[in-house]
Amino acid sequence: MVEQAKRIILVLSGKGGVGKSTVSTQLALTLKEKGYKVGLLDVDLCGPSVPYLLNLEGKNIHQGDEGWIPVYLDKEQKLGVMSIGFLLNSRNDAVVWRGPKKTSMIKQFLEDVCWQDIDYLIIDTPPGTSDEHITIMENLRKFPQCAAMIVTTPQEVAIEDVRKEVTFCRRTGIPILGIFENMCGYVCPTCSECTNIFSSGGGRSLAEIFKIQFLGSVPIDPRIGILAGKGVAAIKELPESRTSKVFNDLVSLLANSTGNEDS
Repeated sequence: MVEQAKRIILVLSGKGGVGKSTVSTQLALTLKEKGYKVGLLDVDLCGPSVPYLLNLEGKNIHQGDEGWIPVYLDKEQKLGVMSIGFLLNSRNDAVVWRGPKKTSMIKQFLEDVCWQDIDYLIIDTPPGTSDEHITIMENLRKFPQCAAMIVTTPQEVAIEDVRKEVTFCRRTGIPILGIFENMCGYVCPTCSECTNIFSSGGGRSLAEIFKIQFLGSVPIDPRIGILAGKGVAAIKELPESRTSKVFNDLVSLLANSTGNEDS
């Protein structure tokens, strides 16, 4: 049950392809490395990529006395994961459902998973502001420990879509923790120079326009890309990288914040 979490972070974006799942998994892994007990809930029903990113494909979930038991990444049970990907026979299976069935599944994920008193619950969501998002908001806005982290990339087309997500959060009453900019440049694996192939600064500008906290920006780093599918935190494998610094700073910000974000 989501009320078992001390903090709930919704990872949102109005745009697909901005790297929400990568951001969600690296945030969860960073929190775990810092000693927190974390849950990661993947509610992207049509594109559940979290099991792959954490090297958990093929794992099974079980029903316990208090609800579904998450799949744990580690023996110490510091990071539990729930995803519809665990209910599919293979990664090639498609979820072809109408809205009501999606709504029912999401409610089950939010109400019937036994997280066992976790410090943080990270919820990876699909893009947009559709049925799935309305269901999530209706179930979570009653919890004061819930806030949204909005992910964007620097391009103007992404910024325009993410504007709608800010409006959506404010209309539905979900406080906004801040805006996080992904893919703000490309880090050369040979010389470590960062080139702004998509431009940069769009996320910071959007945060300034809406008077929302800017949470940092990370570039495309091929070394980080190699970690996909391994379930390893960037701060552990590549502690000197810019990505590691940004996620370290983000976790410090979460630890020091009161939970009273923009609404």
